[in-house]
Amino acid sequence: MPESRRAALFDMDRTLIRKDSATLYTRYQRDVGEVGALDVARVAWWLLQYTFGVIDAPRVAQKVLAGYRGREEAAMIASCDVWFSDYVLEHVCDAGRQAVRRHQEAGDLVAIVTSATPYAARPLARELGIEHVVCTHLEVNERGLFTGKLVEPMCYGPGKIELSQRMAEREGFELGAATFYSDSITDLPLLERVQTPITVNPDARLRRIARRRGWPVERW
Repeated sequence: MPESRRAALFDMDRTLIRKDSATLYTRYQRDVGEVGALDVARVAWWLLQYTFGVIDAPRVAQKVLAGYRGREEAAMIASCDVWFSDYVLEHVCDAGRQAVRRHQEAGDLVAIVTSATPYAARPLARELGIEHVVCTHLEVNERGLFTGKLVEPMCYGPGKIELSQRMAEREGFELGAATFYSDSITDLPLLERVQTPITVNPDARLRRIARRRGWPVERW
């Protein structure tokens, strides 16, 4: 029986990029006049809860998405391309680029696996030459407008494992034999699922677990 393909999975925020993409997008929205100071503070509060793994991410996502109901997906794609170039590109980690390149040169399947949307993740994937993106999808109607709903499951916690497993079955690799790079305690379920968990710039809780279990801790 032929050996299955190896895979390397990369989280996005504070792993491949040094910042939270939500913070950078809110900064972009503030600069172009789409949001105010209260919105910036609200996002900062949600991200703090996310960092400590105490947020109800699907509930928060639904609150945010309600404001996108009726907006054009094409406009989101275009604005995120500008946002990535102007606000995100400078924060892409050199060490992350090198790690992606090593896996690509070794013939591994490389994927970004993130709770963010494709509008945030795909510009980074193009920049790094990554073909596969596993992420949270937003429902779009037949007219190309957002409905204000998520496509279940959200790529978060157990949902991140489910969506990664779907990709593994589709692309012909064993998720349990993969490598996964992440910074966040919220990714502990997937880190425990793969063969080679690698923590990158880990938060305090994940750093303690990594040291206790002998997982690599890298600084990008």
